[in-house]
Amino acid sequence: MNDYFYCKNLHAYYGESYILKGVSFSLKQNELLALLGKNGAGKTTTLRSIARAEQPTLRQGEVWLKGEAIHKLSTHQAARRGISLVPEERKIIPGLTVEENLKLSQIAPPMGWDLDRIYELFPRLAERRKQEGITLSGGEQQMLAVARALARDSSLLLLDEPYEGLAPLIVKDIERVLLKLKDEGLTILLVEQNAMAALKVADRAVIIDVGEVVFDGLPQVLLDDEALRLEYLSI
Repeated sequence: MNDYFYCKNLHAYYGESYILKGVSFSLKQNELLALLGKNGAGKTTTLRSIARAEQPTLRQGEVWLKGEAIHKLSTHQAARRGISLVPEERKIIPGLTVEENLKLSQIAPPMGWDLDRIYELFPRLAERRKQEGITLSGGEQQMLAVARALARDSSLLLLDEPYEGLAPLIVKDIERVLLKLKDEGLTILLVEQNAMAALKVADRAVIIDVGEVVFDGLPQVLLDDEALRLEYLSI
């Protein structure tokens, strides 16, 4: 395949629980794909499998980025190849300021965006650079979590529920950031329970249901198919 990224026939388990049952999809460079589905469908498991997290256990399948077999690598090695996972819980480091959180991401190569470029994209973080990261608002913590990924050399940005718990105005800020990142050439895989918001920024959508891909196509096709949305997204 000539795609920038693809995963093929992913079968993943948490313990003996069979979560992913042959998930396959691809992304082109500079594409934003929304990975959708109901709670428990396997979306987060898919992200963690791609990022080579210790859990879940990937028992079968392939993950390729820029022609390299990521599924053969450790979590650390995958991160060094440009796989950046921003988890739902954000994992801001206590006791460190905003700027210290960002600088910590740049200790080891490869280097990504410098601080000036990050602060240009996230002016709120620039204003709060000396503030402890965990004291930020939920929306600001989400921005910091994304900014830390950019501080590394990210080839594929994996975002897990970035809109979770955020007010509508803050969601619009995150949408602006995602569109800007796309303009900058970043390739993004977005998992989001707020399907309508995700479809606003996505180039393509994939729906997972009970660990299997049931839709892969353009957002407008999904928006126009009420029966499909009701069955798999309850919207």
